[in-house]
Amino acid sequence: MAHQGKQFNEGAQPTSTSNPTAHLADQNQIDFELDFFGGVLERAPDYVDVLRVMGHLLTLKGRYGEGLQVDRRLVSLRPHDPLAHYNLACSYALLKRNEQALKTLRHAVELGYRDFRYMREDRDLDSLRHDPRFRQLLREYENR
Repeated sequence: MAHQGKQFNEGAQPTSTSNPTAHLADQNQIDFELDFFGGVLERAPDYVDVLRVMGHLLTLKGRYGEGLQVDRRLVSLRPHDPLAHYNLACSYALLKRNEQALKTLRHAVELGYRDFRYMREDRDLDSLRHDPRFRQLLREYENR
């Protein structure tokens, strides 16, 4: 995704133009989508694609604790999904829970997550960027 690091399998979201009120429109759109998809989840709480979108939207809104709960739910529903584990690692990192973030990120890579270029640039992982264990993880798996 272009906004922040949460990834999901959908296409890229449209970006704002030079319109000075576009940020407000984006925020209103995000609030609308949170309400809409929240209603979908009330009726279908295990809808994986909607949970992925909700995790992304909550991250955009800075509601990292709620996003963490969504990502934990996704991992429980999809325990072998590397993307679900990657997004969970991002949630931990955003909450500065670096031990859990690194452990979960390693697990995502062990499950097959391979977008290392994205991982290096992902703003959600900024709290890990200078940790030698993060750099070691990249070195360990990038050349496989």
